Amino acid sequence: MAIYARARDFMAKTGNPNQWGPNRWPPEELIRSDVRNGDSYVCVGDDGRVIGTFFFAQGEDIEPTYREIDGAWQQGGPYGVVHRIASDGSEKGVGAFCLNWAFARCGHLRIDTHADNAVMQGLLSKLGFQRCGIIYVHEDRDPRFAYEKIR
Repeated sequence: MAIYARARDFMAKTGNPNQWGPNRWPPEELIRSDVRNGDSYVCVGDDGRVIGTFFFAQGEDIEPTYREIDGAWQQGGPYGVVHRIASDGSEKGVGAFCLNWAFARCGHLRIDTHADNAVMQGLLSKLGFQRCGIIYVHEDRDPRFAYEKIR
């Protein structure tokens, strides 16, 4: 949870205070559920410390909020989804590492990010993700940019 607190602070300082800040997202109960379900992953630094964390799952139609998109996904069928990427800030490249790791496992990856999250949008563009449209999540009504990458 300390990594998520640090990520909320980083987002607020880089022009994205609303994605996780107002409701202190993600809640600990959700993270515990991710761990129980085997969908929570960590990124470990060279010194053995956990320096990042993220949610990853794959399957057919696994993200309900992706069913409605203002735009269009590039391809149907099973896909992987990444959510809740966070880093402790001690090493560069954690987000790219996590996304590349997930993509290597499925070859068809979807992700969304808040319209104010310029840092994540830049990373997704750099890694070859295509912006497909806008989706909305249940937690708030702020638009999220939806991205997809296919092998």
